[in-house]
Amino acid sequence: MDRIVAYCGIVCSACKGYVATQANDVAALEEAAAEAREKFGVADATAESVRCDGCLSEEGVKIGYCAECDIRACGVEHGVANCAHCDDYETCGTLAGFLTQVTGAKETLDAIRAAL
Repeated sequence: MDRIVAYCGIVCSACKGYVATQANDVAALEEAAAEAREKFGVADATAESVRCDGCLSEEGVKIGYCAECDIRACGVEHGVANCAHCDDYETCGTLAGFLTQVTGAKETLDAIRAAL
């Protein structure tokens, strides 16, 4: 599987919800939902709500949060592959707060930015 990086720097192709969705693995989706409830405090996470084909495409299912994600909305509006490709990457207040909370996302985007 090719490496897929979301607008925010999360590596979709390594995400449990994405991998389980692609494999149509209901048990793995249940595990991903349990992790979302326990580790991330998403009390109402279900196997269905963690199904995801990745946020980069307009087609397919998206994890429940995609509909309200400001970072995704901005990336779609700007037409970038991910936030590392955006002219405002270094100064984006919306992204900055997120990057302090998600392990590895900043490093992923910084590496992509450095390679541009």
